[in-house]
Amino acid sequence: MASAADGIGSLGTEQSHITVPVADPSAWATAMNNLGIVPMGLTGQQLVSDSICIQSFDPNLGIITPINPMMAGISLVPPHPVAAELPVIKEIIHCKSCTLFPQNPNLPPPSTRERPPGCKTVFVGGLPENATEEIIKEVFDQCGEIVAIRKSKKNFCHIRFSEEFMVDKALYLSGYRMRIGSSTDKKDSGRIHVDFAQARDDLYEWECKQRLLAREERHRRKIQEDRLRPPSPPPIMHYSEHEAALLAEKLKEDNKFSEATAVLFTWIDRGEVNRRSANHFYSMIQSANSHVRRLMNEKAQHEEEMELAKEHFKNSLLAILTQFEQITAVFTAATRQKAWDHFSKAQRKNIDIWRKQCEELRNAQNEEIMGIRREEEMEMSDEDLEENPCKKMRMEDTVLSAQTCALREENDSLRWQLDAYRNEVELLKKEQGKMYRTEEDHTQEQQLHFLQQTMQNMQQQLLRLQEELKGKELELEQARDEQHYLEGEVLSLREKLLNAMESVDLTNHNSEGHEKGVNGTAALQHREKNNDAVIWGPLRSEKEALLLGIISTFLHVHPFGANIEYLWSYIQRLDTKISASELERLMVRLPNMFKQEFSGVGATLEKRWKFCGFEALKTV
Repeated sequence: MASAADGIGSLGTEQSHITVPVADPSAWATAMNNLGIVPMGLTGQQLVSDSICIQSFDPNLGIITPINPMMAGISLVPPHPVAAELPVIKEIIHCKSCTLFPQNPNLPPPSTRERPPGCKTVFVGGLPENATEEIIKEVFDQCGEIVAIRKSKKNFCHIRFSEEFMVDKALYLSGYRMRIGSSTDKKDSGRIHVDFAQARDDLYEWECKQRLLAREERHRRKIQEDRLRPPSPPPIMHYSEHEAALLAEKLKEDNKFSEATAVLFTWIDRGEVNRRSANHFYSMIQSANSHVRRLMNEKAQHEEEMELAKEHFKNSLLAILTQFEQITAVFTAATRQKAWDHFSKAQRKNIDIWRKQCEELRNAQNEEIMGIRREEEMEMSDEDLEENPCKKMRMEDTVLSAQTCALREENDSLRWQLDAYRNEVELLKKEQGKMYRTEEDHTQEQQLHFLQQTMQNMQQQLLRLQEELKGKELELEQARDEQHYLEGEVLSLREKLLNAMESVDLTNHNSEGHEKGVNGTAALQHREKNNDAVIWGPLRSEKEALLLGIISTFLHVHPFGANIEYLWSYIQRLDTKISASELERLMVRLPNMFKQEFSGVGATLEKRWKFCGFEALKTV
């Protein structure tokens, strides 16, 4: 067997593979442990195939490089590439304190959950009950640097590595059966399951890295945008007489004309034109207008160049068309009977194709030339229609042309001066109109002020009338209250008078003679006069006595009194045939037991009956 150093951390490109026949692997591992030698694979090969590693990983760039997951070092010399379709053969892994046995290759591979972003933590389940943190670290320390191990009291733990690619190497151990030492106890063995774990620390670090990348991307974009952003236009100075003089000089120069017109447009747009500066602006506008002739000359020059180019293009097309005609004549001569019979079938076919193509191109060129001629004819007709005597004179005599231009400029200047005078006259008219308008506005304001005062007076009068109306309404309500009170007093006095008359009738009932007849006739006459009044006197039946007791009890329970409707609604439950008027007549006949009071004002005036029998006993 190779040495332990060669088996664990050798960086050489060659390894010695020695095959040792072993009858009992566990016994061999025990013996190696007793000798203090680190156990290796029994075949001397690598413990984990490099084909399972994710290729090209760089911790700084987030890319995976080929690393043997079970070797202590990193960036080892990569082995020969293995075909991806070949199955991965797992072997027995021997450690100092335990041995890992691979699962049956016929069984499906262990399942894993979806990988969380930035995962550096793995879940390890199915550990033996007697597995300690040192044994777990010994097994998984070969996958990479371990930051923390969180072991549960149950048979699982969480292991956090320093880099993401170490998680992929730890997943290789999923499905292995761990056996501690050479024991066959169930507590010393278990099938481990390794899977991705979702940890807050991993997610936080991944989010920080993503935010850093996003900031860098935004910074790069900002730099790119700043680089591609067009420069800001230079600021335009404010108007002054000095700047106006400089601008007038710039307007006369051809190379600074565009910049000067931009400044002039900005000043006019800002509203710098006024009476004081109108002449300066007029001279600058006149200078800008003087460039019209130069521009027209440049346009005429460009039109001449375009005409020359068109003529050159037309001559070139005619030469090309002549050559097409010559080529077509060659093809026509070749297709005649004298020469056509001597060509083979393939040659005839090619000649026929070439002839057709040449004819098509010739026809296209001919149509293009005809189109150019038609355009020229149309332009000639337009020029004939638009031609005027001034142009003919200009073509015939250059002297007359110069004189005409000079006269035209003088005419333009005079016309502009006339326009300026017209503008001044219009401004004066507008100012006079404003003065007239101000006087009219003043009169209108006075009229409006007078109307507002009259409206205010009318509103004050209306408010006073409303207050008087409210006072009259209050007086009317008070008069109504007094009327109701007087009516109640009249009724009470009438009741007292009738009671007195009944008492007189009872005392003089057995008397004889003329007095009895006189009193009887007087009482009858008084009763006939008061037909609507209720007859007072003692109770006439047992029903009235029962009603009297019920009414007395009801009103005694209601010390503040009750109206006749409320009392009638209560008694109607006992006797449905009785009416409210009968109850009121009964209570009116007994003024010493029931009295009537009025409460409220106006629309809230209410008539209430109260029980006063105890008060009558005290006064008797």
